[in-house]
Amino acid sequence: MRGKRSLAAAFRTPDGKIVIQTEDLAPIYTKKYFQWPFIRGLLLLWDAMILGYRFLTISANHQTEENERIEGPWFYATIIFSLAIAVGFFFILPALLGKLLMNLFSLDSSTVNVMEGLIRIALVIFYLWVIGKSKDIGRVFMYHGAEHKTINAFEGNITLDTQTVQTCSMKHPRCGTSFILTVMVFSLFVFFFIGELPLPLMLLSRLVLLIPIVMISYEYIRWTSNHLDNRFVRILASPNLALQRLTTRTPTDAIVEVALAAFKAMLEREKTDRLSEKLT
Repeated sequence: MRGKRSLAAAFRTPDGKIVIQTEDLAPIYTKKYFQWPFIRGLLLLWDAMILGYRFLTISANHQTEENERIEGPWFYATIIFSLAIAVGFFFILPALLGKLLMNLFSLDSSTVNVMEGLIRIALVIFYLWVIGKSKDIGRVFMYHGAEHKTINAFEGNITLDTQTVQTCSMKHPRCGTSFILTVMVFSLFVFFFIGELPLPLMLLSRLVLLIPIVMISYEYIRWTSNHLDNRFVRILASPNLALQRLTTRTPTDAIVEVALAAFKAMLEREKTDRLSEKLT
């Protein structure tokens, strides 16, 4: 659970105990220019790729013997390898398939770029559906559902206890799943207007333009989440919310307890940090 200045993570160890880890956020989170529109979207990308991988790894390490833990160079190698696979599978592969279809059927660039975007979206949905069949990933998705329930309870000013939190929705407009789908949809439009490029430049464009697409996507997610009282905006946000069915599962009470432990630890750390600032 990440706040404005700090974060907290909770882990259920094999002996049934809940271990909590809190820490201050990196200095970039407090820099004014990282709060600017569009620039702030880069922090979400950092959260998803760096913090997400890091704490999933820490969670896995809590379940293994000390000599089996992923640390040091192996940790960074795992991140780099995972990012390379993700970019290659979701951005480079659809571009290559689009180019293949163009050559096989003599299609125009506009049609191919649309097909590339649709292939990319289909790959994301298929990937989420397939990994959700795994028992271990299904459990991760239960934690994801518990996270959403906890945040919805807090934002709805509802009592933060297990039974009350369980009554809350597992959908949340600022979810990372929604962000991923938005990135894929916006990339379709951006690459459509680029037109035909030589293969090396086309592949390079898919990598370079990913950053501005991420920045625009974040602002869109932020805007829709702040205007869900508008019927038109709810319609726009509905595909994002629907996709969350693939990445959330109804959590057990024990899993909600872990989510609450992390959230309450983060709130306490935030209060302590603000008090320290006032005293100094």
